Amino acid sequence: MSWGTELWDQFDNLDKHTQWGIDFLERYAKFVKERLDVEQNYAKQLRNLVKKYCPKRAKDEEPRFTSCLSFYSILNELNDYAGQREVVAEEMAHKVYGELMRYSQDLKTERKHHLQEGRKAQQYLDHCWKQMDNSKRKFERECKEAEKSQISYDKLDNDINATKSEVEKAKAQFYLRTHMADESKNEYAAQLQNFNAEQWKHFNNAIPHIFKNLQDMDERRTVKLGETYRSFAEAERRVIPIVSKCLEGMVSAAKAVDERKDSAIVVESFKSGFEPPGDFPFEDYSQNLSRTGSDGTISNTPKGDRERDGAPGPRPDPKHPMSKTKNKLWLFGKKPKAPSLEDFSHLPPEQRRKRLQQRIDELSKELQKEMDQRDALNKMKDVYEKNPQMGDPSSLQPKISETICNMEKLRSEIHKNETWLSEVEGKQSSRGDRRHSADNHHHTPQGRESPEGSYTDDTSQEHHTPHHRTGPPQPGQPNPDPHEFDDEFDDDDPLPVIGHCKALYSFDGQNEGTLVMAEDEVLYIIEEDKGDGWTRARKQSGEEGYVPTSYVEITMEKNSKGAVTYI
Repeated sequence: MSWGTELWDQFDNLDKHTQWGIDFLERYAKFVKERLDVEQNYAKQLRNLVKKYCPKRAKDEEPRFTSCLSFYSILNELNDYAGQREVVAEEMAHKVYGELMRYSQDLKTERKHHLQEGRKAQQYLDHCWKQMDNSKRKFERECKEAEKSQISYDKLDNDINATKSEVEKAKAQFYLRTHMADESKNEYAAQLQNFNAEQWKHFNNAIPHIFKNLQDMDERRTVKLGETYRSFAEAERRVIPIVSKCLEGMVSAAKAVDERKDSAIVVESFKSGFEPPGDFPFEDYSQNLSRTGSDGTISNTPKGDRERDGAPGPRPDPKHPMSKTKNKLWLFGKKPKAPSLEDFSHLPPEQRRKRLQQRIDELSKELQKEMDQRDALNKMKDVYEKNPQMGDPSSLQPKISETICNMEKLRSEIHKNETWLSEVEGKQSSRGDRRHSADNHHHTPQGRESPEGSYTDDTSQEHHTPHHRTGPPQPGQPNPDPHEFDDEFDDDDPLPVIGHCKALYSFDGQNEGTLVMAEDEVLYIIEEDKGDGWTRARKQSGEEGYVPTSYVEITMEKNSKGAVTYI
Protein backbone atom coordinates (compact mmCIF):
# COMPACT_ATOMS: atom_id res chain seq x y z
CA MET A 1 0.00 0.00 0.00
CA SER A 2 1.51 3.24 -1.22
CA TRP A 3 1.09 6.65 0.29
CA GLY A 4 1.35 8.24 -3.16
CA THR A 5 -1.87 6.63 -4.44
CA GLU A 6 -3.85 6.20 -1.22
CA LEU A 7 -2.91 9.51 0.45
CA TRP A 8 -2.52 11.76 -2.60
CA ASP A 9 -4.46 14.56 -0.94
CA GLN A 10 -3.00 14.21 2.63
CA PHE A 11 0.14 16.27 2.32
CA ASP A 12 -0.42 18.17 5.58
CA ASN A 13 -1.23 15.03 7.56
CA LEU A 14 1.88 13.29 6.24
CA ASP A 15 3.86 16.34 7.24
CA LYS A 16 2.55 16.00 10.81
CA HIS A 17 3.03 12.21 10.88
CA THR A 18 6.67 12.30 9.81
CA GLN A 19 7.37 15.00 12.38
CA TRP A 20 5.73 12.83 15.05
CA GLY A 21 7.90 9.87 14.00
CA ILE A 22 11.10 11.86 14.46
CA ASP A 23 9.87 13.19 17.81
CA PHE A 24 9.11 9.64 18.95
CA LEU A 25 12.59 8.46 17.91
CA GLU A 26 14.19 11.29 19.89
CA ARG A 27 11.99 10.46 22.87
CA TYR A 28 13.21 6.87 22.80
CA ALA A 29 16.79 8.14 22.55
CA LYS A 30 16.18 10.23 25.66
CA PHE A 31 14.88 7.12 27.43
CA VAL A 32 18.05 5.21 26.50
CA LYS A 33 20.17 8.11 27.76
CA GLU A 34 18.44 8.07 31.14
CA ARG A 35 18.72 4.27 31.28
CA LEU A 36 22.49 4.29 30.67
CA ASP A 37 22.81 7.04 33.29
CA VAL A 38 21.07 4.69 35.72
CA GLU A 39 23.52 1.91 34.80
CA GLN A 40 26.52 4.19 35.25
CA ASN A 41 25.32 5.44 38.62
CA TYR A 42 24.53 1.89 39.70
CA ALA A 43 28.00 0.70 38.72
CA LYS A 44 29.59 3.69 40.46
CA GLN A 45 27.65 3.02 43.65
CA LEU A 46 28.59 -0.65 43.54
CA ARG A 47 32.27 0.19 43.16
CA ASN A 48 32.09 2.68 46.03
CA LEU A 49 30.39 0.03 48.15
CA VAL A 50 33.10 -2.52 47.35
CA LYS A 51 35.82 0.04 48.06
CA LYS A 52 34.18 0.90 51.38
CA TYR A 53 34.18 -2.68 52.62
CA CYS A 54 37.46 -3.87 51.10
CA PRO A 55 40.23 -4.38 53.69
CA LYS A 56 42.60 -1.46 54.05
CA ARG A 57 45.14 -3.31 56.17
CA ALA A 58 48.62 -4.41 55.29
CA LYS A 59 49.01 -7.77 53.63
CA ASP A 60 50.40 -9.37 56.78
CA GLU A 61 47.40 -8.21 58.81
CA GLU A 62 44.74 -9.55 56.47
CA PRO A 63 42.56 -12.19 58.12
CA ARG A 64 42.92 -15.72 56.85
CA PHE A 65 39.54 -17.02 57.96
CA THR A 66 37.51 -18.67 55.24
CA SER A 67 34.50 -16.53 56.10
CA CYS A 68 36.54 -13.35 55.57
CA LEU A 69 38.22 -14.64 52.41
CA SER A 70 34.83 -15.65 51.01
CA PHE A 71 33.44 -12.20 51.77
CA TYR A 72 36.40 -10.58 50.00
CA SER A 73 35.85 -12.93 47.06
CA ILE A 74 32.22 -11.82 46.95
CA LEU A 75 33.39 -8.21 46.95
CA ASN A 76 35.72 -8.94 44.03
CA GLU A 77 32.91 -10.64 42.12
CA LEU A 78 30.63 -7.70 42.88
CA ASN A 79 33.30 -5.36 41.57
CA ASP A 80 33.44 -7.41 38.36
CA TYR A 81 29.65 -7.29 38.22
CA ALA A 82 29.83 -3.49 38.47
CA GLY A 83 32.27 -3.56 35.57
CA GLN A 84 29.70 -5.44 33.49
CA ARG A 85 27.09 -2.79 34.29
CA GLU A 86 29.55 -0.24 32.96
CA VAL A 87 29.93 -2.34 29.82
CA VAL A 88 26.13 -2.31 29.39
CA ALA A 89 26.07 1.46 29.77
CA GLU A 90 28.89 1.86 27.26
CA GLU A 91 27.17 -0.42 24.73
CA MET A 92 23.93 1.56 25.07
CA ALA A 93 25.76 4.85 24.72
CA HIS A 94 27.58 3.92 21.51
CA LYS A 95 25.31 1.43 19.72
CA VAL A 96 21.89 2.76 20.75
CA TYR A 97 21.88 6.36 21.97
CA GLY A 98 24.65 7.63 19.71
CA GLU A 99 23.23 5.81 16.69
CA LEU A 100 19.73 7.19 17.35
CA MET A 101 20.92 10.78 17.64
CA ARG A 102 22.91 10.56 14.39
CA TYR A 103 19.97 8.93 12.59
CA SER A 104 17.57 11.55 13.91
CA GLN A 105 19.63 14.32 12.33
CA ASP A 106 19.69 12.44 9.01
CA LEU A 107 15.90 12.00 9.13
CA LYS A 108 15.32 15.67 9.77
CA THR A 109 17.47 16.60 6.78
CA GLU A 110 15.81 14.07 4.48
CA ARG A 111 12.26 15.00 5.59
CA LYS A 112 12.96 18.68 4.99
CA HIS A 113 14.19 17.92 1.48
CA HIS A 114 11.11 15.84 0.55
CA LEU A 115 8.65 18.37 1.94
CA GLN A 116 10.36 21.18 0.05
CA GLU A 117 9.97 19.21 -3.17
CA GLY A 118 6.28 18.65 -2.42
CA ARG A 119 5.71 22.33 -1.71
CA LYS A 120 7.48 23.32 -4.93
CA ALA A 121 5.29 20.94 -6.96
CA GLN A 122 2.17 22.29 -5.28
CA GLN A 123 3.26 25.87 -5.93
CA TYR A 124 3.86 25.12 -9.62
CA LEU A 125 0.41 23.52 -9.93
CA ASP A 126 -1.15 26.53 -8.26
CA HIS A 127 0.67 28.78 -10.73
CA CYS A 128 -0.72 26.80 -13.68
CA TRP A 129 -4.21 27.00 -12.24
CA LYS A 130 -3.94 30.77 -11.82
CA GLN A 131 -2.88 31.17 -15.44
CA MET A 132 -5.76 29.01 -16.59
CA ASP A 133 -8.18 30.91 -14.37
CA ASN A 134 -6.96 34.26 -15.67
CA SER A 135 -7.39 33.15 -19.29
CA LYS A 136 -10.87 31.86 -18.44
CA ARG A 137 -11.88 35.15 -16.87
CA LYS A 138 -10.46 37.04 -19.86
CA PHE A 139 -12.42 34.82 -22.25
CA GLU A 140 -15.56 35.47 -20.23
CA ARG A 141 -15.02 39.22 -20.35
CA GLU A 142 -14.32 39.22 -24.08
CA CYS A 143 -17.44 37.22 -24.77
CA LYS A 144 -19.58 39.70 -22.81
CA GLU A 145 -18.03 42.60 -24.64
CA ALA A 146 -18.64 40.88 -27.98
CA GLU A 147 -22.31 40.36 -27.05
CA LYS A 148 -22.66 44.02 -26.13
CA SER A 149 -21.08 45.14 -29.44
CA GLN A 150 -23.42 42.79 -31.35
CA ILE A 151 -26.47 44.22 -29.62
CA SER A 152 -25.29 47.76 -30.34
CA TYR A 153 -24.65 46.88 -34.02
CA ASP A 154 -28.03 45.24 -34.43
CA LYS A 155 -29.74 48.22 -32.85
CA LEU A 156 -28.05 50.79 -35.14
CA ASP A 157 -28.58 48.57 -38.15
CA ASN A 158 -32.34 48.51 -37.53
CA ASP A 159 -32.50 52.19 -36.66
CA ILE A 160 -33.55 54.20 -39.75
CA ASN A 161 -32.35 57.38 -38.22
CA ALA A 162 -28.77 56.06 -37.78
CA THR A 163 -26.24 57.24 -40.26
CA LYS A 164 -24.28 54.87 -42.37
CA SER A 165 -21.00 55.78 -40.68
CA GLU A 166 -22.41 54.99 -37.30
CA VAL A 167 -23.58 51.62 -38.55
CA GLU A 168 -20.21 50.84 -40.09
CA LYS A 169 -18.43 51.85 -36.91
CA ALA A 170 -20.68 49.62 -34.81
CA LYS A 171 -20.14 46.79 -37.27
CA ALA A 172 -16.34 47.18 -37.05
CA GLN A 173 -16.53 47.23 -33.27
CA PHE A 174 -18.62 44.04 -33.33
CA TYR A 175 -16.10 42.26 -35.58
CA LEU A 176 -13.21 43.38 -33.34
CA ARG A 177 -14.83 42.15 -30.14
CA THR A 178 -15.75 38.89 -31.80
CA HIS A 179 -12.14 38.40 -32.91
CA MET A 180 -10.80 39.18 -29.44
CA ALA A 181 -13.30 36.76 -27.94
CA ASP A 182 -12.08 34.06 -30.28
CA GLU A 183 -8.47 34.73 -29.31
CA SER A 184 -9.35 34.61 -25.59
CA LYS A 185 -11.17 31.37 -26.24
CA ASN A 186 -8.12 29.86 -27.87
CA GLU A 187 -5.86 31.09 -25.06
CA TYR A 188 -8.22 29.73 -22.40
CA ALA A 189 -8.35 26.40 -24.17
CA ALA A 190 -4.55 26.23 -24.30
CA GLN A 191 -4.18 27.17 -20.65
CA LEU A 192 -6.85 24.69 -19.64
CA GLN A 193 -5.12 21.92 -21.55
CA ASN A 194 -1.76 22.82 -19.97
CA PHE A 195 -3.24 22.90 -16.47
CA ASN A 196 -4.88 19.55 -16.90
CA ALA A 197 -1.61 18.08 -18.09
CA GLU A 198 0.35 19.56 -15.16
CA GLN A 199 -2.32 18.47 -12.73
CA TRP A 200 -2.12 14.91 -14.03
CA LYS A 201 1.65 14.94 -13.69
CA HIS A 202 1.34 16.41 -10.21
CA PHE A 203 -1.06 13.79 -8.86
CA ASN A 204 0.25 10.83 -10.83
CA ASN A 205 4.00 11.42 -10.88
CA ALA A 206 5.36 14.17 -8.60
CA ILE A 207 3.21 13.68 -5.49
CA PRO A 208 3.37 9.82 -5.54
CA HIS A 209 7.16 10.01 -5.92
CA ILE A 210 7.53 12.48 -3.04
CA PHE A 211 5.10 10.60 -0.81
CA LYS A 212 6.86 7.33 -1.65
CA ASN A 213 10.14 8.84 -0.45
CA LEU A 214 8.43 9.99 2.73
CA GLN A 215 6.99 6.51 3.18
CA ASP A 216 10.41 4.91 2.70
CA MET A 217 11.91 7.34 5.19
CA ASP A 218 9.24 6.56 7.77
CA GLU A 219 9.61 2.81 7.25
CA ARG A 220 13.40 3.07 7.67
CA ARG A 221 12.78 4.99 10.89
CA THR A 222 10.56 2.16 12.11
CA VAL A 223 13.18 -0.45 11.15
CA LYS A 224 15.89 1.55 12.93
CA LEU A 225 13.76 1.64 16.07
CA GLY A 226 13.40 -2.12 15.91
CA GLU A 227 17.14 -2.55 15.47
CA THR A 228 17.89 -0.27 18.42
CA TYR A 229 15.34 -2.18 20.52
CA ARG A 230 17.27 -5.33 19.69
CA SER A 231 20.62 -3.66 20.42
CA PHE A 232 19.19 -2.44 23.71
CA ALA A 233 18.40 -6.03 24.68
CA GLU A 234 21.64 -7.43 23.24
CA ALA A 235 23.65 -5.07 25.43
CA GLU A 236 22.15 -6.89 28.42
CA ARG A 237 22.38 -10.35 26.87
CA ARG A 238 26.10 -10.07 26.07
CA VAL A 239 27.03 -9.63 29.73
CA ILE A 240 24.78 -12.42 31.01
CA PRO A 241 27.54 -15.13 30.76
CA ILE A 242 30.02 -13.00 32.70
CA VAL A 243 27.35 -11.93 35.20
CA SER A 244 26.48 -15.62 35.64
CA LYS A 245 30.13 -16.37 36.32
CA CYS A 246 30.19 -13.57 38.91
CA LEU A 247 27.15 -15.05 40.61
CA GLU A 248 28.66 -18.53 40.42
CA GLY A 249 31.81 -17.12 42.00
CA MET A 250 29.72 -15.73 44.84
CA VAL A 251 28.05 -19.11 45.33
CA SER A 252 31.46 -20.84 45.27
CA ALA A 253 32.75 -18.34 47.83
CA ALA A 254 29.77 -19.14 50.04
CA LYS A 255 30.51 -22.87 49.73
CA ALA A 256 34.16 -22.26 50.61
CA VAL A 257 33.27 -21.18 54.14
CA ASP A 258 34.65 -23.87 56.45
CA GLU A 259 33.99 -23.53 60.16
CA ARG A 260 36.53 -26.21 61.10
CA LYS A 261 39.28 -24.56 59.11
CA ASP A 262 38.49 -21.22 60.75
CA SER A 263 38.73 -22.85 64.16
CA ALA A 264 42.09 -24.36 63.22
CA ILE A 265 43.31 -20.93 62.07
CA VAL A 266 42.34 -19.48 65.45
CA VAL A 267 44.43 -22.18 67.13
CA GLU A 268 47.33 -21.58 64.76
CA SER A 269 47.18 -17.82 65.22
CA PHE A 270 47.05 -17.72 69.00
CA LYS A 271 48.72 -20.95 70.08
CA SER A 272 51.56 -20.04 72.46
CA GLY A 273 53.28 -23.43 72.74
CA PHE A 274 53.43 -23.22 76.53
CA GLU A 275 52.45 -26.10 78.74
CA PRO A 276 49.44 -25.65 81.04
CA PRO A 277 50.39 -24.66 84.60
CA GLY A 278 51.06 -27.57 86.94
CA ASP A 279 49.55 -28.25 90.35
CA PHE A 280 50.81 -26.16 93.24
CA PRO A 281 52.27 -28.18 96.12
CA PHE A 282 50.90 -28.00 99.63
CA GLU A 283 53.10 -25.80 101.83
CA ASP A 284 53.04 -27.04 105.41
CA TYR A 285 53.99 -24.23 107.78
CA SER A 286 53.14 -26.29 110.90
CA GLN A 287 56.10 -28.64 110.67
CA ASN A 288 58.25 -26.50 112.96
CA LEU A 289 55.65 -26.76 115.74
CA SER A 290 56.36 -29.35 118.52
CA ARG A 291 53.55 -31.77 119.19
CA THR A 292 53.16 -34.48 121.85
CA GLY A 293 51.88 -37.87 121.19
CA SER A 294 48.66 -37.13 123.11
CA ASP A 295 48.01 -33.96 121.17
CA GLY A 296 44.70 -34.44 119.50
CA THR A 297 45.18 -31.63 117.00
CA ILE A 298 44.59 -32.84 113.53
CA SER A 299 47.36 -31.99 111.11
CA ASN A 300 46.38 -29.76 108.25
CA THR A 301 48.62 -31.74 105.95
CA PRO A 302 46.61 -34.14 103.85
CA LYS A 303 47.38 -37.71 104.62
CA GLY A 304 48.06 -38.56 101.10
CA ASP A 305 50.65 -35.79 100.85
CA ARG A 306 52.45 -36.90 104.02
CA GLU A 307 52.61 -40.48 102.87
CA ARG A 308 53.77 -39.52 99.41
CA ASP A 309 56.27 -36.85 100.38
CA GLY A 310 57.63 -38.12 103.70
CA ALA A 311 59.33 -34.78 104.09
CA PRO A 312 58.49 -31.12 103.91
CA GLY A 313 57.54 -30.10 100.38
CA PRO A 314 59.90 -27.87 98.49
CA ARG A 315 59.25 -24.17 98.41
CA PRO A 316 58.15 -22.77 95.14
CA ASP A 317 60.57 -21.01 92.94
CA PRO A 318 60.50 -17.34 93.91
CA LYS A 319 61.06 -16.49 90.23
CA HIS A 320 57.99 -18.43 89.19
CA PRO A 321 55.41 -16.02 87.84
CA MET A 322 52.60 -17.78 89.65
CA SER A 323 54.32 -17.52 93.06
CA LYS A 324 53.87 -13.75 93.21
CA THR A 325 50.41 -12.48 93.99
CA LYS A 326 51.00 -9.28 92.12
CA ASN A 327 51.62 -11.12 88.83
CA LYS A 328 48.84 -12.10 86.50
CA LEU A 329 48.33 -15.33 84.59
CA TRP A 330 48.38 -13.59 81.22
CA LEU A 331 47.30 -16.71 79.39
CA PHE A 332 43.79 -15.84 80.58
CA GLY A 333 44.20 -12.13 81.10
CA LYS A 334 45.95 -9.21 79.51
CA LYS A 335 49.18 -10.22 77.82
CA PRO A 336 52.17 -8.19 78.98
CA LYS A 337 53.87 -6.12 76.31
CA ALA A 338 57.48 -6.92 75.57
CA PRO A 339 59.89 -5.16 73.28
CA SER A 340 60.17 -6.60 69.76
CA LEU A 341 63.46 -8.48 69.38
CA GLU A 342 65.29 -9.56 66.26
CA ASP A 343 65.03 -13.28 67.07
CA PHE A 344 61.37 -12.91 68.14
CA SER A 345 62.22 -14.33 71.54
CA HIS A 346 59.58 -12.04 73.02
CA LEU A 347 56.92 -14.20 71.33
CA PRO A 348 55.55 -17.55 72.48
CA PRO A 349 57.38 -20.55 71.00
CA GLU A 350 54.78 -21.44 68.39
CA GLN A 351 54.36 -17.85 67.20
CA ARG A 352 58.12 -17.39 67.24
CA ARG A 353 58.57 -20.45 65.02
CA LYS A 354 56.03 -19.13 62.51
CA ARG A 355 57.61 -15.68 62.36
CA LEU A 356 61.11 -17.11 61.93
CA GLN A 357 59.91 -19.41 59.15
CA GLN A 358 58.20 -16.46 57.44
CA ARG A 359 61.39 -14.39 57.63
CA ILE A 360 63.47 -17.28 56.23
CA ASP A 361 61.07 -17.58 53.28
CA GLU A 362 61.30 -13.84 52.60
CA LEU A 363 65.08 -13.86 52.79
CA SER A 364 65.20 -16.88 50.47
CA LYS A 365 63.15 -15.01 47.90
CA GLU A 366 65.46 -12.00 48.13
CA LEU A 367 68.48 -14.30 47.78
CA GLN A 368 66.99 -15.86 44.66
CA LYS A 369 66.47 -12.39 43.17
CA GLU A 370 70.10 -11.47 43.86
CA MET A 371 71.27 -14.74 42.29
CA ASP A 372 69.17 -14.07 39.19
CA GLN A 373 70.63 -10.56 39.01
CA ARG A 374 74.15 -11.93 39.35
CA ASP A 375 73.55 -14.44 36.55
CA ALA A 376 72.14 -11.71 34.34
CA LEU A 377 75.11 -9.45 35.00
CA ASN A 378 77.55 -12.27 34.24
CA LYS A 379 75.78 -13.00 30.97
CA MET A 380 75.88 -9.32 30.09
CA LYS A 381 79.57 -9.25 30.96
CA ASP A 382 80.21 -12.20 28.64
CA VAL A 383 78.34 -10.41 25.85
CA TYR A 384 80.41 -7.26 26.40
CA GLU A 385 83.62 -9.32 26.35
CA LYS A 386 82.65 -10.93 23.06
CA ASN A 387 81.33 -7.67 21.59
CA PRO A 388 83.33 -4.73 23.05
CA GLN A 389 81.40 -2.25 20.96
CA MET A 390 78.25 -2.98 23.01
CA GLY A 391 79.81 -1.92 26.33
CA ASP A 392 82.72 -2.05 28.74
CA PRO A 393 82.84 -5.33 30.74
CA SER A 394 84.73 -3.66 33.60
CA SER A 395 81.82 -1.25 34.15
CA LEU A 396 79.72 -4.20 35.38
CA GLN A 397 82.27 -5.42 37.92
CA PRO A 398 81.22 -3.04 40.76
CA LYS A 399 77.60 -4.10 40.37
CA ILE A 400 78.58 -7.79 40.33
CA SER A 401 80.68 -7.35 43.46
CA GLU A 402 77.83 -5.54 45.18
CA THR A 403 75.40 -8.30 44.23
CA ILE A 404 77.77 -10.99 45.55
CA CYS A 405 78.16 -9.05 48.80
CA ASN A 406 74.39 -8.83 49.15
CA MET A 407 74.08 -12.56 48.52
CA GLU A 408 76.57 -13.38 51.27
CA LYS A 409 74.77 -11.07 53.69
CA LEU A 410 71.45 -12.74 52.90
CA ARG A 411 72.98 -16.20 53.33
CA SER A 412 74.34 -15.13 56.70
CA GLU A 413 70.92 -13.84 57.73
CA ILE A 414 69.25 -17.06 56.58
CA HIS A 415 71.77 -19.14 58.51
CA LYS A 416 71.22 -17.05 61.64
CA ASN A 417 67.43 -17.35 61.43
CA GLU A 418 67.67 -21.09 60.71
CA THR A 419 69.75 -21.45 63.87
CA TRP A 420 67.06 -19.71 65.90
CA LEU A 421 64.40 -21.83 64.20
CA SER A 422 66.20 -25.09 65.00
CA GLU A 423 66.54 -23.86 68.59
CA VAL A 424 62.79 -23.30 68.87
CA GLU A 425 61.91 -26.61 67.19
CA GLY A 426 64.36 -28.46 69.41
CA LYS A 427 62.83 -26.96 72.53
CA GLN A 428 59.31 -27.77 71.36
CA SER A 429 60.23 -31.39 70.63
CA SER A 430 61.96 -31.80 73.98
CA ARG A 431 59.00 -30.19 75.71
CA GLY A 432 56.66 -32.60 73.97
CA ASP A 433 58.83 -35.55 75.05
CA ARG A 434 58.74 -34.37 78.63
CA ARG A 435 54.99 -33.98 78.52
CA HIS A 436 54.58 -37.46 77.00
CA SER A 437 56.85 -38.95 79.67
CA ALA A 438 54.92 -37.23 82.43
CA ASP A 439 51.62 -38.49 81.05
CA ASN A 440 52.90 -42.07 80.91
CA HIS A 441 54.16 -42.04 84.54
CA HIS A 442 51.16 -40.09 85.91
CA HIS A 443 53.60 -37.86 87.76
CA THR A 444 52.29 -34.71 89.42
CA PRO A 445 54.98 -32.03 89.42
CA GLN A 446 55.89 -30.49 92.76
CA GLY A 447 56.65 -27.20 91.12
CA ARG A 448 56.59 -25.66 87.68
CA GLU A 449 59.68 -24.25 86.14
CA SER A 450 59.53 -21.58 83.49
CA PRO A 451 59.55 -23.29 80.07
CA GLU A 452 62.54 -22.70 77.86
CA GLY A 453 62.21 -19.85 75.47
CA SER A 454 59.24 -18.42 77.43
CA TYR A 455 59.10 -14.96 78.90
CA THR A 456 57.93 -13.53 82.19
CA ASP A 457 57.18 -10.00 83.29
CA ASP A 458 60.92 -9.36 83.38
CA THR A 459 62.34 -9.82 79.91
CA SER A 460 65.79 -10.45 81.43
CA GLN A 461 64.55 -13.85 82.63
CA GLU A 462 64.34 -15.25 79.09
CA HIS A 463 66.50 -18.33 78.57
CA HIS A 464 68.34 -19.00 75.31
CA THR A 465 70.49 -21.97 74.51
CA PRO A 466 73.97 -20.66 73.71
CA HIS A 467 75.31 -21.35 70.24
CA HIS A 468 78.82 -21.08 68.92
CA ARG A 469 78.87 -18.30 66.34
CA THR A 470 81.78 -16.89 64.47
CA GLY A 471 82.46 -13.20 64.07
CA PRO A 472 80.66 -11.14 61.48
CA PRO A 473 81.74 -11.85 57.90
CA GLN A 474 83.84 -9.41 56.00
CA PRO A 475 82.23 -7.65 53.06
CA GLY A 476 81.85 -10.01 50.17
CA GLN A 477 82.95 -13.05 52.25
CA PRO A 478 80.65 -15.81 53.59
CA ASN A 479 80.57 -17.06 57.21
CA PRO A 480 80.66 -20.89 57.40
CA ASP A 481 79.85 -22.92 60.49
CA PRO A 482 83.18 -24.30 61.82
CA HIS A 483 81.50 -27.28 63.47
CA GLU A 484 80.16 -28.40 60.14
CA PHE A 485 83.65 -28.22 58.65
CA ASP A 486 85.13 -30.18 61.56
CA ASP A 487 82.59 -32.94 61.12
CA GLU A 488 83.20 -33.22 57.40
CA PHE A 489 86.98 -33.23 57.71
CA ASP A 490 86.87 -36.25 60.01
CA ASP A 491 86.57 -38.55 56.99
CA ASP A 492 89.59 -40.80 56.58
CA ASP A 493 89.21 -41.58 52.86
CA PRO A 494 89.80 -38.66 50.48
CA LEU A 495 86.80 -37.65 48.35
CA PRO A 496 87.02 -38.26 44.58
CA VAL A 497 87.44 -35.36 42.17
CA ILE A 498 84.14 -34.51 40.41
CA GLY A 499 85.25 -31.38 38.54
CA HIS A 500 87.53 -28.37 38.60
CA CYS A 501 87.16 -24.65 39.10
CA LYS A 502 88.98 -21.41 38.38
CA ALA A 503 89.15 -18.67 41.01
CA LEU A 504 87.52 -15.45 39.81
CA TYR A 505 88.63 -13.55 42.92
CA SER A 506 91.18 -14.09 45.65
CA PHE A 507 89.97 -15.46 49.00
CA ASP A 508 91.99 -15.20 52.25
CA GLY A 509 90.22 -18.06 54.07
CA GLN A 510 90.45 -16.56 57.55
CA ASN A 511 87.64 -18.68 59.02
CA GLU A 512 88.24 -22.23 60.14
CA GLY A 513 87.62 -24.86 57.46
CA THR A 514 88.01 -22.48 54.53
CA LEU A 515 90.66 -22.68 51.86
CA VAL A 516 92.94 -19.85 50.79
CA MET A 517 93.04 -19.29 47.02
CA ALA A 518 94.51 -16.74 44.68
CA GLU A 519 92.88 -15.19 41.64
CA ASP A 520 92.98 -17.43 38.49
CA GLU A 521 94.11 -20.40 40.62
CA VAL A 522 92.80 -23.80 39.44
CA LEU A 523 91.33 -26.14 42.12
CA TYR A 524 89.76 -29.58 42.12
CA ILE A 525 86.08 -29.90 43.09
CA ILE A 526 85.41 -32.75 45.52
CA GLU A 527 81.96 -31.74 46.78
CA GLU A 528 79.25 -29.58 45.17
CA ASP A 529 77.46 -26.63 46.74
CA LYS A 530 74.61 -27.95 48.90
CA GLY A 531 72.73 -24.68 48.80
CA ASP A 532 74.67 -22.88 51.54
CA GLY A 533 76.93 -20.99 49.12
CA TRP A 534 80.07 -23.11 49.75
CA THR A 535 81.91 -25.56 47.53
CA ARG A 536 84.48 -28.03 48.84
CA ALA A 537 87.71 -27.95 46.84
CA ARG A 538 91.24 -29.40 46.92
CA LYS A 539 94.50 -27.80 45.87
CA GLN A 540 97.13 -29.60 43.86
CA SER A 541 99.16 -29.82 47.05
CA GLY A 542 96.37 -31.90 48.63
CA GLU A 543 95.05 -29.21 50.98
CA GLU A 544 91.25 -29.25 51.20
CA GLY A 545 88.68 -26.75 52.38
CA TYR A 546 85.63 -24.69 51.48
CA VAL A 547 85.58 -21.75 49.08
CA PRO A 548 82.67 -19.40 48.23
CA THR A 549 80.77 -20.74 45.23
CA SER A 550 80.31 -17.22 43.88
CA TYR A 551 84.10 -16.70 43.82
CA VAL A 552 84.85 -19.52 41.37
CA GLU A 553 83.91 -20.66 37.87
CA ILE A 554 83.00 -24.34 38.11
CA THR A 555 83.19 -26.99 35.41
CA MET A 556 81.82 -30.42 36.37
CA GLU A 557 83.05 -33.66 34.85
CA LYS A 558 80.62 -35.34 32.48
CA ASN A 559 80.64 -38.62 34.38
CA SER A 560 80.19 -36.94 37.79
CA LYS A 561 76.86 -36.67 39.55
CA GLY A 562 75.08 -33.37 39.73
CA ALA A 563 74.24 -30.68 37.24
CA VAL A 564 76.88 -28.49 35.67
CA THR A 565 76.95 -25.06 37.32
CA TYR A 566 78.26 -21.89 35.70
CA ILE A 567 78.91 -18.94 37.97
